[in-house]
Amino acid sequence: MFSSYKYTVTERFLRYVKIDTQSDPTSKTTPSTEKQKNLGKILAEELKQMGLNDAHMDDHCYVYATLPANTTKKVPVICFCSHMDTSPDCSGLNVNPVINEKYKGGDIVLKNDKTQVIRFDEHDDLKNQIGNDIITTDGTTLLGADNKSGLAEIMDAMHYLINHPEIKHGAIKVLFTPDEEIGRGVDKVDLKKLGADFAYTMDGENLGHIENETFSADGVTLTINGFPTHPGFAKNKMQHAMKIAAEIISLIPKDKTPETTEGKQPFMHPVAINGGLEQVVIKFIIRAFDTPTLHSLEAELKAIAEKVTGKYSKCSFTFDVQEQYRNFKEVLDANPKIVDYAVEAVKRTGVKPVLSSIRGGTDGSRLSFMGLPCPNIFAGEHAFHSKQEWVSVQDMQKAVETIVHLSAIWEEKA
Repeated sequence: MFSSYKYTVTERFLRYVKIDTQSDPTSKTTPSTEKQKNLGKILAEELKQMGLNDAHMDDHCYVYATLPANTTKKVPVICFCSHMDTSPDCSGLNVNPVINEKYKGGDIVLKNDKTQVIRFDEHDDLKNQIGNDIITTDGTTLLGADNKSGLAEIMDAMHYLINHPEIKHGAIKVLFTPDEEIGRGVDKVDLKKLGADFAYTMDGENLGHIENETFSADGVTLTINGFPTHPGFAKNKMQHAMKIAAEIISLIPKDKTPETTEGKQPFMHPVAINGGLEQVVIKFIIRAFDTPTLHSLEAELKAIAEKVTGKYSKCSFTFDVQEQYRNFKEVLDANPKIVDYAVEAVKRTGVKPVLSSIRGGTDGSRLSFMGLPCPNIFAGEHAFHSKQEWVSVQDMQKAVETIVHLSAIWEEKA
């Protein structure tokens, strides 16, 4: 089916990663950075040139498009979704991708910063990449495979379907979102305009993996009010908010932090701290695979704050919990064919499908609870949010094939 196909996914990917689309968590606008629109405009125009005539980018930087059905069957409308922004954790400016052809194994030293080494014994999937072509950065920026690999895969799959009308499919929607990396990826999405029944995000890691479970997630804002005095006359008077904050953080159990957990183990994690002697604000993220455990961790963190501040008579605190997203497994379990069809699509590529849980979230987490059930399919990205980010050309090609097969399966089963 794909033996003679000249993939466009790599060429597209190499173009997209050179466009800086880093999002900004401190911004109040949507998109959080205007530069995301630079890529959105290009994607919308490429989709139009392909033949998706309704392709457009709206004022909030969401790209919508429709590949019309080419079957007389009544087929549920499916959507493929990826995000355009890259992480604020690492620079995405002046990305210089490097193709390491026919990888032979061993460590990969990045050419413009020799201290950046993708070590064979630290990246488990490298053992599966022998002979493949691996795209890395030059060591000075992130790559942007999270999630420009997904963008390129969806674009190439649409290109394939348009040029192979013998593959029957229902209407297929394309959705590209801004600001996923800062938790706002679907804040302004118009699901009525999108008009999809089911969706898939292309934003996963290892070849063949389908993620049907995510963390449930909350944010906590802990504000500590101390008692300031002149340091020259502070004895038995000053109650230092910064030191109280440090004491609270130090009491977080060592086995409940990201550094010590894996699999389905939960954690509480301070991500930002601001303030001074009089007041300190600490931002936490709380993660667990079930909501009762999530709430238990929040209660534990609050109890630590109460214990510490209780020792300081003039100190007080506030504890504000913000819901972020929930494990979408309960939504997907109510619609099992969504994941079943994805499993079948991966099998048809010749790859073994693997159902897995993600220690994080995707746009699909929130979309599922907004009424659009949406598991996550591998895009091939690895070591995201870092200068050691990499992706395999051959894995991206398999993701393209998965999208095409999945589109056909929905039509066959209708």
